[in-house]
Amino acid sequence: MTDLLTAVRAGQHREVPALVLRLDRAGRRAALAELKELRKEARGWEWQQQDKIRKALLVAGAGCHTGAAGCATWIGGRDLRSWSRSPYPLILVALGDRDPAWLGDLAHRLAAKSLNSEAEYTFISELVRMAGCPIPTTDSLVEGWAERISTARWHGRSGRRVPLVNLLRSDPHVAVLAPRLFEMQELPSQVGWYDTPDSADHWPAALCALAEEGVLDRSQLAERCVTRLVRGGKTGDQRFFLTVLQQLSITEDEERAHLRDWMGMAADGISVVASHAQDVLARLDARGELSTGDLAEVSGSVLFRREKKLVRGQLILLGKVLSRDASTAGELLPVVAEAFGNEDVALQERALKLVARHLPADDAALREELSFAAAQLGPIHREAVTALFGAEGAEDAVDGPYEELLPPVPVLSRLDPAPGSVAELVEGVAAQLKSRSWQGSTPGALAAASGISSFERTLDGLIRVARADRAGLTEALREALAGTWFIEHGFDRQPEPAYLTPGDALALVVGSLLGRVPYQAVVEGKSRWTGTGTCAHAALNGVLLARAWEAAGDVATDRVPFLLATPTWHTGALDAAELVERLRTYRRLGVAPGPADFSQALLRVRRKGASAAADAAAALGTPEGERLAAWIRADEPVAPVLRHGLTSDRPSAGNWWQRSASGVRHVLLATGERLVIQQEFPRSFHWLGRPYVPTSRSCYHWGAEQCPHWMATLPEDGDTLAAWLMADLLHAADEGPRGGAWLLPPLMETGGEAGAALHLALAYGLGARHPEDRISAVDALLVLAAQGRLDSALLGRELGVLVDHDLVKVVRLADAARTAAATGAYRTVLGVLAGVLPTLLAYEKAPRGIGDLLAVAAECAERCGTEDIEHRGTEGIEPIAGLAATAGRKGSSQTVRQAARLLKTFTQ
Repeated sequence: MTDLLTAVRAGQHREVPALVLRLDRAGRRAALAELKELRKEARGWEWQQQDKIRKALLVAGAGCHTGAAGCATWIGGRDLRSWSRSPYPLILVALGDRDPAWLGDLAHRLAAKSLNSEAEYTFISELVRMAGCPIPTTDSLVEGWAERISTARWHGRSGRRVPLVNLLRSDPHVAVLAPRLFEMQELPSQVGWYDTPDSADHWPAALCALAEEGVLDRSQLAERCVTRLVRGGKTGDQRFFLTVLQQLSITEDEERAHLRDWMGMAADGISVVASHAQDVLARLDARGELSTGDLAEVSGSVLFRREKKLVRGQLILLGKVLSRDASTAGELLPVVAEAFGNEDVALQERALKLVARHLPADDAALREELSFAAAQLGPIHREAVTALFGAEGAEDAVDGPYEELLPPVPVLSRLDPAPGSVAELVEGVAAQLKSRSWQGSTPGALAAASGISSFERTLDGLIRVARADRAGLTEALREALAGTWFIEHGFDRQPEPAYLTPGDALALVVGSLLGRVPYQAVVEGKSRWTGTGTCAHAALNGVLLARAWEAAGDVATDRVPFLLATPTWHTGALDAAELVERLRTYRRLGVAPGPADFSQALLRVRRKGASAAADAAAALGTPEGERLAAWIRADEPVAPVLRHGLTSDRPSAGNWWQRSASGVRHVLLATGERLVIQQEFPRSFHWLGRPYVPTSRSCYHWGAEQCPHWMATLPEDGDTLAAWLMADLLHAADEGPRGGAWLLPPLMETGGEAGAALHLALAYGLGARHPEDRISAVDALLVLAAQGRLDSALLGRELGVLVDHDLVKVVRLADAARTAAATGAYRTVLGVLAGVLPTLLAYEKAPRGIGDLLAVAAECAERCGTEDIEHRGTEGIEPIAGLAATAGRKGSSQTVRQAARLLKTFTQ
């Protein structure tokens, strides 16, 4: 046993198997006890020391375990993992004298763990071979198998790419593991990736080839493909299963047997899956195997989809059935009328023509039902509706006086008082620190329904309750936070502003209260320059960190009775009169405000309409009162935003734009200097008052969605915040991840001027890459309009600039505009589009999507009229520059037809 432990401590892992095999059962148990102690000891070593013994410790512990359960747990220990070559072959040698049943038990226990690398699969498959038992079929093992196959495919002995089907054909477990691919929650990444769907050397083709050879059960694969397509899932996985299904070439009997499944796919599947299902349903109908009832049922769902191709295809199928059998009109025409509500005018027109062609003359009830449905159609179809149903039938389609539908203006919600009891406070602290949010793993967790309020109330509560009942609070916190890492081990490094979250700040203050942060560290932290100045993210986080260090000192010394910067409202804004009262209490108690706390309070105070509060602050006779009064009376933004000066023409010298290495222009905004920030605020705040020159570089800091406190840092300066965070929105419109436009709705609730930065930020959001980000931008647009702060002409010009610089795609803008118009905000949308259309119509080659944008504008104009729309053309000649010329072009393209339609609304 001594030799074994010596070898392990020396990191001689190759010597370990032989030393283990020399030990008897009792010797292995005794050695295992020593190895467990060594493992505990090693956890406190430097990583280089740990890495030296990791392999030897893993092999020795696995060999010395006498039970399969304990051995599996030891092998699966994450602290024994290594990035270097796996020692699993040595473990197999160390286990060479074990009973086959024991080895099989170990294999199945390991497969049940999250072990999904190629090496782990190979290890388990060797255990299975030695045990002579069936191979486990867990998801993690299937992932490891797929990785091993993919690796072998590219690293054959000849150095050339090995055909995938050959590898699978020779694999002894393919018949068991391949079908499991169709049952996993998500496909392994190696399986779902391939160059082109029709490639002969990818997983779908290889699996189908094996099915033809009888290695795999073809009918089973087809059945499972259908099941997975009905169930839904990731787009990549769905495409994989669809490719397999298409290459299996299912029979007519199989198509008939899955009728309800095709209907479900057509209704709810992703676009390519729904299109395939639609084709199958068309074949079933051609063979007389699709009943009228089933067709009506599935059509009702498909016609609600947004994909024009699917809706058009379904209308074509319905038209064929109606032409073939006139008796189906009573059941199918009401379904056709569902397309009257489609956003595309051409599809509405197709549905209306279909109704007109097949409407029975003697069915009064059906005619009345369809006439009622036709009321959804816009003014462009009113003449056709009148011709079909008569003047009385078109009455429902006649609009009354237009009324713009906008969401209610957000109401400020007052924060509840800070927790006043130990029990309430400890519950709030534990809820935030024991969740994942304080580690930054839950995006926006602290900004959920109550915004930043939970953090701010808890922070203020810690100061208040610690002053009143320190002993009771510390005892309750230690009990509630038992097992939390920083309580058990303290803070092993200083928090960095670049990665700070509100939870980190709260943990720092709690750690100081409980003695887990040495007071000397707090003193040093308070003197640190936390505003690194590398970017706005780090600077705003630096403000939070400066406040956290200061609060950590205050909570340790009971210096202040409460915090000055605790917001009044959910946005983070602070009522000026309330701040005056807090300063009055400080004066009465003889307490000097903390520099960071008071500075944050100034940034949060509502300046508009606070002249009386300014007079009251000046009357306090304290330096802080004078500063507050001067701050309110100045009523200036933290940093003034400099307009970029760009138009839809090419940029001129001196404008704020940048050209990246790829030659793409980036339209951003700079901010000017604010000397009072640099002269009177703590050093960690100075970045906020310095001139800012924008950069388009993608920031490496944590995602913006994890930093809800940014809005609450400057709740009265939304335009400045928008300028500083503009690069995040630029990337959201280009190659950024989902969620990049999260900040737009809360930005609209900030105070201050809604200037160029807010409108440019909104323009980027309306052209965002991901649909959910465009929805966030639409929400922000409607809120800004409801507040009466939207400058439609300005937003239109900014959109024109972004489109002209290829930063926003017209097709995405059209989608956002259509979404906004569907809420009933037709006049708002038309006002914006009237500002951007002159830029787009001036292009020699019409950009992709302009026809859709014109269609949205025309729909809006027909709904709301054009009386209040500012014309962007030549007075008396054309309402929007370029519209008449576009409408007068030859041909019947979507662009020409919709331009003529829009032009008509200005002349009626």
